[in-house]
Amino acid sequence: MARRDGGRATVRDIAADAGVSIATVSRVLNDSEDVAPATRDLVLAAIQRLGGLAPVPRARRSRVAEGAVYVHCPYVLTDYFGLIVSSVAETLDLHGRRLLLNAGEAAQHKSVLSGLPLMSGVAGAIMLLPPEPSEQLLTLRGSGFPFVVIDPRTTLPRDIAAVSAAHFTGARRLTQHLLELGHRRIGIIAGPNNWLAADARRAGHAAALAEVGVLTPPALIRSGEPTTEEGLGLAGELLDLPERPTALIGFNDKMAVGAMSAAARRGLRIPEDLSIAGFDDIDLARATRPLLTTVRQPLEEMGRMAVTLLMRLLERHQLEALHVELATELIVRDSTAPPAL
Repeated sequence: MARRDGGRATVRDIAADAGVSIATVSRVLNDSEDVAPATRDLVLAAIQRLGGLAPVPRARRSRVAEGAVYVHCPYVLTDYFGLIVSSVAETLDLHGRRLLLNAGEAAQHKSVLSGLPLMSGVAGAIMLLPPEPSEQLLTLRGSGFPFVVIDPRTTLPRDIAAVSAAHFTGARRLTQHLLELGHRRIGIIAGPNNWLAADARRAGHAAALAEVGVLTPPALIRSGEPTTEEGLGLAGELLDLPERPTALIGFNDKMAVGAMSAAARRGLRIPEDLSIAGFDDIDLARATRPLLTTVRQPLEEMGRMAVTLLMRLLERHQLEALHVELATELIVRDSTAPPAL
């Protein structure tokens, strides 16, 4: 049953309804592992019956006005994510804010979003490519807890602050570059099908091809996880086709480097026999031979912009643009050239 006064439930209300202690409710909200599954179900059912958790009280909001920022990055902090997190950390330091970092692939298996509003001393959060369902982000927004998403995995409502790169525009410009060189049979090694960035880049590739009257057949498109190993395998499939592509585009630089290895294993020279391009312009793109043509994402600027948006949210400014898309840049190096005659 809902509260009689029509308001949303407090932790005390939930504990009374579920017949557990306030500490137990807090552990469930913070997704602690030392809660029995049956007890967890009782608490979650009570939250649902009572119409959800009440927003953080005004007194608590004032106490955390100068609190830490929780950075949720459930991935290994290699080139891509590491650059963004480092930029976030440096910018928060300029604002005098402490950082609480939740990183590493193990973090993907532990949901923390529901407990963020109750974390002591935490003012807001920045999330990088959050794997949690959009429903959890909507619930967090409804609690009044301020947060910003960097590179959202799925489409977000307009009232959730987000920062991303211009994936569509970058992919279209990269494909236009290959078309200007004379390529028409271009293989696409795309990212995961459930990623917003992968969809936008595929659309960018398709738009550039359509401009010159070319449609990419499904046989020239592969999708997979954005790793060097996946790039190696998927590129191999494309290069083993009876009529192989004259150019390959990787979802990111790692997949493009995997494609380079697949080409080398087949005795193909880059760019004389095959052009290859990537996306991101991480350090790896400048360590290949030949140097990799790619699209530069403003990774450090994405981190700085996310902090700027969050600071404005914490200061209760009205934001005119909640979804910020930063420009990308085509970087032409040595891995692309006109197709062999």
